[in-house]
Amino acid sequence: MDLVRLRAIARKEWIQLRRDTRSMILAFVLPLFLLVFFGYAITWDVNDIPVAVLDQDRTPRSRALVEALESSGYFTVTEYLESAVAIDERLVRDDALGVFWIPPGFARDLAAPARTARVQLLLDGSDANTATIALNYADAIVARYGARAVLGGRPLQAPVSLEARTWYNPNLESRHMIVPGLIAIIMSIIAAMLTALTIAREWERGTMEQLAATPVTRVEVVLGKLLPYLAIGLFDVAVTVTAGMLIFGTPLDGSVPLLAVLTMLFLIGALGLGIFISAAVKSQVLAMQIAMVATYLPAVLLSGFMFDIASMPPVLRGITFLVPARYFIVVTRGIFLKGVGTEVLWAQAAFMLLYAVVGLTLATRAFRKELEA
Repeated sequence: MDLVRLRAIARKEWIQLRRDTRSMILAFVLPLFLLVFFGYAITWDVNDIPVAVLDQDRTPRSRALVEALESSGYFTVTEYLESAVAIDERLVRDDALGVFWIPPGFARDLAAPARTARVQLLLDGSDANTATIALNYADAIVARYGARAVLGGRPLQAPVSLEARTWYNPNLESRHMIVPGLIAIIMSIIAAMLTALTIAREWERGTMEQLAATPVTRVEVVLGKLLPYLAIGLFDVAVTVTAGMLIFGTPLDGSVPLLAVLTMLFLIGALGLGIFISAAVKSQVLAMQIAMVATYLPAVLLSGFMFDIASMPPVLRGITFLVPARYFIVVTRGIFLKGVGTEVLWAQAAFMLLYAVVGLTLATRAFRKELEA
């Protein structure tokens, strides 16, 4: 391999990239935009759930229960209903996710030792996940209120006390888990889409024949085209990591050099996949579409970013082992939140090394076919 020819091809690719406004936006603007946009748009924290209240008891005890719901921070009372007739309309029109119905005699039953005071919560189950979370919140709030009411405001002394401590994400902020995963998703998409244009661009501009006529080897061509995008990918990762820390407050407790090395392996595999797609289809539009489908859908749906892999059917769980983003998400979250090293991430590192080798091999073999054709 001639380093002079390798440098010349890399320089040629960089010049072509600079002249392509679409690729420049894709390389330098889109990663940060996607991180900020999805970082704010995606959240698994459920707060300020809109509810309506039908208080037919209208006593200090019933009002105290409503205040307990509002002060929890999980519920926001949007309206006080006058009758049960309005409940169905509010739920159908999505004015509220649920309705707290406090029946007459609530305070009387609460004060009577042999009676159980009942409160009804009517939920809109069309959003099953949010409805389940709201039900759990309400159950805990009502149970705590009932215990304090029975004890006259004194705290309940339970025979068994659970002291829970949350490691790695003490405040249970979903954004701290989302941002490292987003970095992995964004890089898997951007890397493949960038190089998906490189060979197809040569064919559409009529320069592939000129390149094939030169004494360069296929390895030199693939590496020369890959190196500029690898540098851009590492730059994008540095920018998104910094943005995640400064904008969203996501901690980076692990080794930055280890993150850089594993990111480089992942990027080489993704870039090689993009070159393989580009060499196979010879059309920039089609290459971009295939790269989008081949990276975006598996990365989002089968990587464990949006959906828990353990909850998937056995067939899909098996397919997830073939999705590179699954392993890179474990790496980013492990280094960001847990500060772990290779003693924990060695399996993910081994797979990403294999991914890099396979990506380069596919790109080289596909480009060899083009040269021979």
